[in-house]
Amino acid sequence: MKTQNLPKIILSLLVLLLIMGYFLKDNLNNFISEKIKKTSGTEAIISGEQWVDSLFNYTKNGKNFEFTLLQFKSNGCTICKQMEPELEEIKSIPEKNVNVVVLNILNSNSQNVMRYFGISAVPTHLILNKQGEEIYRKYGYVPAKNLMIRFRK
Repeated sequence: MKTQNLPKIILSLLVLLLIMGYFLKDNLNNFISEKIKKTSGTEAIISGEQWVDSLFNYTKNGKNFEFTLLQFKSNGCTICKQMEPELEEIKSIPEKNVNVVVLNILNSNSQNVMRYFGISAVPTHLILNKQGEEIYRKYGYVPAKNLMIRFRK
């Protein structure tokens, strides 16, 4: 009798682990991101900080944007491709005044920025405020309407 229940117990445990993994994926992604930031060298941090400050600190550089939406993507990523119309929708709303920037993780110029932000998976979406400070982070597919909610002063 006990050996008949063993496959059911194992299957139940596997299903439970899958469900837990699904709901805890953001926590795991954030944990890995923090580890990447901590292990990044000083050069990557300074380089990333200078890049963000020069391009996305609109109070300093005088550009007329309120927010920046950074998306880190890869060419072979299916979810990244699904996000393209969502990003276009955000770009097409002029009153939001959002600078949408897509960075390919395979581009060597993006490596220090990835380390600076601790990017561990794609697609990762970051929203920066007018001062270039991160105010929102989300991994995976995010509908445009969910991102636009974040563009509030």
